Amino acid sequence: MPINRQKIFQLASGFRGRARNCIKLARLQVEKALQHAYVGRKLKKRHWRSVWIQRINAGTREHGMTYTTLITRLKDENVQLNRKVLSELAMNEPYSFKALVEQVRFMRGTPGAPKQS
Repeated sequence: MPINRQKIFQLASGFRGRARNCIKLARLQVEKALQHAYVGRKLKKRHWRSVWIQRINAGTREHGMTYTTLITRLKDENVQLNRKVLSELAMNEPYSFKALVEQVRFMRGTPGAPKQS
């Protein structure tokens, strides 16, 4: 699907040298730039998911649990909070996150769970 000349030059307006105003070079550079942009959008999602996992792991280890056990038990108990929300809770709402971890620990009868009287 060819892109017309005006669109190519518009997309290449920030490029340096002849890649800005020579159609042959501009077309190659624009196509490569669009490929990098496409890949970058995918990598951004991957990067943020790993950041969320690191934040959740740090929060759960403060409460004596690992990330894997927390996620597994949340799935077992059908708690449908995604990693983005869990990381926001771990960072900005530590008491709510602690309550969630303690609730998961209590549901599965893990040692160290709060005793009910």
